[in-house]
Amino acid sequence: MKQLITLAVLCSSLFCFSQTNEIDSLTIQLAYQKQDSSKVDTSLYLINALYKSKNFKKALLYIDQTERLSKYLNHTKGIADVNYYKALIYSQKDDYYNAIDGYNKSRRYYTQLGDTLGIAKVNNSIGLIEIKRGNYSIGLENSLSAIHTFETRNLLDELSSAYNNLAEAYYNTHQVDKALEFNIKALNVREQLKDSVGIKTSTKNIAGLYSDRKEHRKAIEYYEKVLKLLNSDTDQAIRGEILPRIGSEYLQFKDYEKATEYLIEGLKYNRGIKNEDGILRTLNAIGALNMQQGKVRLAENQLNEAYTIATKIQNKPELLKNYGLHKELDSINGRFQNAFFWQSKYYTLKDELDKAKQPKIPDNSMLIKEVPDVTEDDDFNALAKEKEDELTNAELKKLKALAYILGAACLVAFTILLLMYLKRQRKFKEYEGYKEKYKSFKAKNEELSEKNQNLEDINNVKDRLFSIVSHDLKDSISSIKGFIDLLKEDSLSREEFYNLVPELSDNADNASSLLYNLLNWSKSQMQNLEPKPELFNIQDVFQNKIDLVEQKVEQKRIVLIDESTRDFIYADRSMIEIVVQNLITNAVKFTRVGDVITVSNSDLNGKALLCVEDTGVGISQENVDKLFQNGTFTTRGTENEKGTGLGLTICKELVELNGGRIWVESQLNVGTKFYVELPKSKPSK
Repeated sequence: MKQLITLAVLCSSLFCFSQTNEIDSLTIQLAYQKQDSSKVDTSLYLINALYKSKNFKKALLYIDQTERLSKYLNHTKGIADVNYYKALIYSQKDDYYNAIDGYNKSRRYYTQLGDTLGIAKVNNSIGLIEIKRGNYSIGLENSLSAIHTFETRNLLDELSSAYNNLAEAYYNTHQVDKALEFNIKALNVREQLKDSVGIKTSTKNIAGLYSDRKEHRKAIEYYEKVLKLLNSDTDQAIRGEILPRIGSEYLQFKDYEKATEYLIEGLKYNRGIKNEDGILRTLNAIGALNMQQGKVRLAENQLNEAYTIATKIQNKPELLKNYGLHKELDSINGRFQNAFFWQSKYYTLKDELDKAKQPKIPDNSMLIKEVPDVTEDDDFNALAKEKEDELTNAELKKLKALAYILGAACLVAFTILLLMYLKRQRKFKEYEGYKEKYKSFKAKNEELSEKNQNLEDINNVKDRLFSIVSHDLKDSISSIKGFIDLLKEDSLSREEFYNLVPELSDNADNASSLLYNLLNWSKSQMQNLEPKPELFNIQDVFQNKIDLVEQKVEQKRIVLIDESTRDFIYADRSMIEIVVQNLITNAVKFTRVGDVITVSNSDLNGKALLCVEDTGVGISQENVDKLFQNGTFTTRGTENEKGTGLGLTICKELVELNGGRIWVESQLNVGTKFYVELPKSKPSK
């Protein structure tokens, strides 16, 4: 170990010596050069060396001298470069006012030269500043404008910085897919550069983004890649962070064995290196694990220790997670007053963190306006004065006469135009009257045509409906009758009887579901289904409907996450229960073993937005367009479950009867999100 430290110190000393030697050599060379463009170039090399060695004070002295020489020689490239270096130094000092000023000046000179690379470097640097300040939209705009130039010239160092800036900006503006795309691009570039630190950072970011997208298998894959890249001596903190994260990902699949393995290793490792942040993260995860396994007392001890550490080190995201776990723990133990206390703290901290994540409003004072050159203005005024003195009195009289003639001509022209305008307005009013009458007749004709079309559509749907219903009912009832006949004839052994019971149950469920949906659909088509709106808590509806599918969820080993919150909507409760039940049942039907279903609700512009999301088989765009049409469309589930094709048609009509709307977002083999928007209060008349 001592030999390694000695070697590191020696390498560092050689590097510093090499850098100092370069600076001394350039300083001597600069002293003996003539006042020409070659001296400007040498000075720029020296400034670059001083910047890299972080000797900013000395670099600024040479920048001032070089800028004066460049202006004297009219060396535009030199002026642009020194302003760019000046801005880089101010940016390092967090002096954003002078940094933006320097970047704007250098960009103006690069534009005069047509130097696209110089412009791109400036735009990327401005993008980095704006992203640091929280002005993500401006930062994105500047960094994106630089990307094309860097990619065309294959400038890997610049691309690494630009891709990373964009990934950070997209993440902070909650555009997870874009953040993932640019983190992957940054990783590819950093692998080409063999930038070990950058590779670890990008790989860890990618794992975190897959976790946010609930793609837990991919998250585990990338977290394990990070572990393989880590150095046991220099990357202890990262290892302490990654181990509990992998354990938490396995916990999402209820793979308790793997989760326990990583979490126990993570806790021992973090305690060994005294990494309080890692200990906190691991204790929260182990507490959740033990709670799910029914080890409530052990979970309580771990969560209490985690709470103490989180409060001490002020890790607010983990403290928020701890509040939520404490609330769940007290609810399990029946300590509802304590659970309410933790819930209150949870939402208070959540609001604080959400506000902190909001992008900052751009500071307009940072946008430097150019001050006009006073000397040039004075010269212009003097020249204007000379020209004015050259005019003779005779010329002035001619100009006055011409002005009077032009004024009279303008007055006559204005009068004519006014008369024409008034006449045109009168004719326009007459035309508008005819137009309104035509619109009225056209609207009535369209209304009659639409009613006729609706009647035809309903009739066609009825024909298709009874065809499908008769076929499905015939299959289900025939199967049930056949089973009963076998029982009457005593033709079944006990083993055959038990083997046929599940199929009989599925047929009975299918027939029942078909008749239930048919009844509701028929009522809505006959316009006899009148909503009786009331205020009710949507969280209760979610929880009741989740209980109904609990057996099927366990059978298919699906992870069902309830993120619903207490919120009230104004609608017919029984109708909305039908909608929620259909959506959750569909999600279960089209998910595979290990997939995730998430139900949630939020506020959207004063209305309630319900969401049922799954990571199942998804729907093709062609079939998405058919879902809510006035017809029947159905496919079989992942375990060959049958459907009637009426569920979503009924959902659409029930939601619209309650003044809401329903839509779907889906991607084949990725998953599906159904959204329902409903009013939260009685609409004003």
